[in-house]
Amino acid sequence: MKKKINITFFFLSTFTWVIIDPDIVLATQTHGTPEGIYVHQMAHLFFILSMGFFIHWLRERKLVKKSGWRFIQYAAFFLILWNMDAFLVHLLNDQLQIVQVQRIDSWHIQLNAGNGSKGLEILYYFAKLDHLFCVPALLFLYSGLRRLLKASHSEITRPENQRNGQL
Repeated sequence: MKKKINITFFFLSTFTWVIIDPDIVLATQTHGTPEGIYVHQMAHLFFILSMGFFIHWLRERKLVKKSGWRFIQYAAFFLILWNMDAFLVHLLNDQLQIVQVQRIDSWHIQLNAGNGSKGLEILYYFAKLDHLFCVPALLFLYSGLRRLLKASHSEITRPENQRNGQL
């Protein structure tokens, strides 16, 4: 019992410390030399194409009629949006270096577009909120897998699918 309380205390105190004393928090990863960002951007494009083909494959085989696969299709769609968003942020910040981010303090940053465009700064700010695409994708993926698991479990436990009373 004491071990459970210590583990709970550890996680709660760590969570509280992260909330109270945040360091710089950037949602997307930055890259150094040009080769790293080019390969990373190509990986984003490959992932977008892969998820597009996956959605096509699910629809072609009419798997999306089952709720589990339909939710996995939604996850793939949100992962496409997430990768497009991350690609845009990398393009603006790392490749073209159009938008510069300056940290003022723990809670404030200053965005500066190279051409002085407030619209570009607003686009970059909202694009940095990539978790608005990634979190729903993971929730849809989890929900779809859970539904597939429940469906397979109910299929196994049907009387006609059991052999001699054993699973």
